[in-house]
Amino acid sequence: MDVVRTEYLPDPSLDQAEMKAQQRDIAADATFEDDGAVDPAALRLDEPIELPDGDPPRSGAADAPIVVGVDQAFTDGTAISAAIAVQSGSVVGRSIGRAPLEIPYIPGLLAYREAGAIVDALESLTVDPSLLMLDGSGRIHYRQAGIATHVGVLFDVPAVGVAKSLLCGGPARSLENPLPDGTRVPILADGSVEAPDGTVIGHAYQSRQFPTPARRHVNPLIVSPGHRVSATTTVETVAALAAGYKLPEPTRLADRAVDVAEV
Repeated sequence: MDVVRTEYLPDPSLDQAEMKAQQRDIAADATFEDDGAVDPAALRLDEPIELPDGDPPRSGAADAPIVVGVDQAFTDGTAISAAIAVQSGSVVGRSIGRAPLEIPYIPGLLAYREAGAIVDALESLTVDPSLLMLDGSGRIHYRQAGIATHVGVLFDVPAVGVAKSLLCGGPARSLENPLPDGTRVPILADGSVEAPDGTVIGHAYQSRQFPTPARRHVNPLIVSPGHRVSATTTVETVAALAAGYKLPEPTRLADRAVDVAEV
């Protein structure tokens, strides 16, 4: 893969005001509607995917869409990113990227800490993705430019973000009680997001739940469009790629791959 918008390569030497200004430019260049997005029905999985021990990966159907899951880990001052390409229920590509950790974690500025390793992984990937699925937020972000939006715009590829917690915005109804499988709750822009109040910027999606959640329960995923995907298509895509685990298969596999790479 090649970076298309090189002016948005994450530069940790920028100060926070400059980073925030750049994020506003990225959000302005992002598209939060379907533009080349994959039909979720073409992605549906009925069972989990096995992560191969090594290369070469198995081959998928030639004309089927490819979803690349991306996840990160950190060790010894280095960010490590795994990119796992999934096609027709098989892993068809994988790569690992690394970059130095040059700034601390700052809420809302995750891309400037982590995206260098992601770019490194995606640039060395040998397949072209139809969709990127990143561990992190997209439009659910103070300036509508989370890491999924930043990376999606960088490569100009449809992208979605899958986060484990809500950064900003407000759910259309309470998420306090355990939600049953398949529940979708819109996340709306409010005073914490630079978007008109009430704009649907993503969803809380309950990918799985314990049969009797009174004593213990699974929290919902927070999913949002990154680039060239609508909020509705985002949540339907995550639902199509969830095959029994909390995480959708592309990011679940990337999480496993990066754990191995970290050792």
